[in-house]
Amino acid sequence: MENYTYNSQLLQLEGLMVTGDSVYTVFFFFLLSYVLVMILNMGILVLIAVDKNLHQPMYMLFCSLPFSDMMGSTHLVPRLLSDLLKPPAERLIWYHECALQAFITQYFGATSHTILMIMAFDRYVAICNPLHYSSLMTNKMIIKLTVAAWAVPMVLTGILIGLSVRLSRCRTVIVNMYCDNASLFKLSCENIVVNNVYGLTFTAVLFTSSIGCMVLTYTRIAIVCVTRKNQSVNRKALKTCSTHLVVYLVMACSGFTIIILHRFPQYSEYKKYFMVLFAVVPVTLNPVIYGLQSKEIRKFLFELFKSKKRFPLNKNKQ
Repeated sequence: MENYTYNSQLLQLEGLMVTGDSVYTVFFFFLLSYVLVMILNMGILVLIAVDKNLHQPMYMLFCSLPFSDMMGSTHLVPRLLSDLLKPPAERLIWYHECALQAFITQYFGATSHTILMIMAFDRYVAICNPLHYSSLMTNKMIIKLTVAAWAVPMVLTGILIGLSVRLSRCRTVIVNMYCDNASLFKLSCENIVVNNVYGLTFTAVLFTSSIGCMVLTYTRIAIVCVTRKNQSVNRKALKTCSTHLVVYLVMACSGFTIIILHRFPQYSEYKKYFMVLFAVVPVTLNPVIYGLQSKEIRKFLFELFKSKKRFPLNKNKQ
């Protein structure tokens, strides 16, 4: 008969199964990825804050994405780095810490969708209603959209984690490398039908809303581009929308793969690596893709490097 430990406050994380020879290689890969994520996303935020030319609705809304990306990486990677250097038996986590990590995990995933949705709305207004853009996308509207993008997922995620926290626990092992909602309710021996129903509803509503938003906005943008036959408008639409679409597809595909793999325990190791990729790849690509796409950001960086190259020459002449 299986031994059960009820309502233990100390849990064990299974973590990544890495062989001794490759531990340090994996460690430095994740460390480098995390440093890169923080530098790139923080750099984008600093650029937007410093350059007044970037104080536009599009970039103000975009600021939420680096914040979300840094939150998503910080809640996962440092803990993962620490656990990689420990033997499996010492990868322990307190239950309240696990619940908090699960909340941030789900919250990060949800905000990634809602932020890209409000950015899609901004692109829709800019391309389809350019004459009314300034009157529609006011500071007040930007604040409302930003608050909605963060507040709605917070409420929905709070209910999701609350349903899991209410359950009693009979297991102590998290069969994962970090805590998420599924890991929490799988610790229980109680009936989890309510958790499964709400979790599936939560996921379905989130994906349906974001996919529906993308389809509707991009369909409308495509119709406008075809009917107007304005090459300048079409180039602008293709440039801005393709960037946004690539970011969304990378994020959505990564998240959807993790959801599917949750249903197949035999692929638990593959699921772990996809979860790492979800926390590292999209958040690294986002500032790079938007930075390369944005003419204003490229111009700012060009002038910055140009001034730095000129400074030593002037100093030597003196």
